Amino acid sequence: MSDPRRCEPDCSLCSGSWQKSGATWCWSDPDQPHPMPGGCPSRTKQETIDQSFDLYRGDSEDARLAQVAAKVEGMCYLKDPDSGALNARWTRVEDSIALARLMGWKRIGIATCIGLLEETKKLSDILRAQGLIPLSVCCKAGSIDKLELGISEQNKVRPGTFEPACNPVAQARILNEQQTDMNLIVGLCVGHDMLFSKYSKAPVSTLVAKDRVTGHNPVAVLYGQNFYYKRLQKVPVLPPEENGSR
Repeated sequence: MSDPRRCEPDCSLCSGSWQKSGATWCWSDPDQPHPMPGGCPSRTKQETIDQSFDLYRGDSEDARLAQVAAKVEGMCYLKDPDSGALNARWTRVEDSIALARLMGWKRIGIATCIGLLEETKKLSDILRAQGLIPLSVCCKAGSIDKLELGISEQNKVRPGTFEPACNPVAQARILNEQQTDMNLIVGLCVGHDMLFSKYSKAPVSTLVAKDRVTGHNPVAVLYGQNFYYKRLQKVPVLPPEENGSR
């Protein structure tokens, strides 16, 4: 059996072509296609790609979601009649509302970080104003000290104090019981967001990706590679002795 890792996908190789010409093999005139890089999944994973496209055809729930998502993507832009330029008009909040309405979803779960309760209240007010039903669950549901889960005192944010553990599985299960149609993540920690998504029965979208340094704007790190964040290209986040092993 061949090793699937021999043809590892690497679409980042097309970055230069995209920056230079605004085109790649998968976004160019089929009659004059751009060349494929070696790690292009359109070359090495054609069967997987074709089988995935088959899921978007027909009237299954996956097909509906894919089709509505594409429709919302198109609705997000307005074309300037004079210049032909495309202007984005919707925020991610508006995208999420449009998707829910077009899908016929009404009960919207919100898995929120305790540090973003004010933002969650404002989001809930917006969703209600748009005719939707918000149901929010905080990450600290249950209020159990981290020590009870085997987390050491020194690994707390504030050692020596009562510090409740996050409970993303409970957040998902509570929203499952509420039979939400769609769940939004608002600032869950890395890892906790994974557990929430794993246990959620409803489709999950991240509205706010937690980033304590950048004001929840993680992509700022990528834009700042040549300045403050250049250290990420040179200095390990964790020393080798602290890396986990399986």
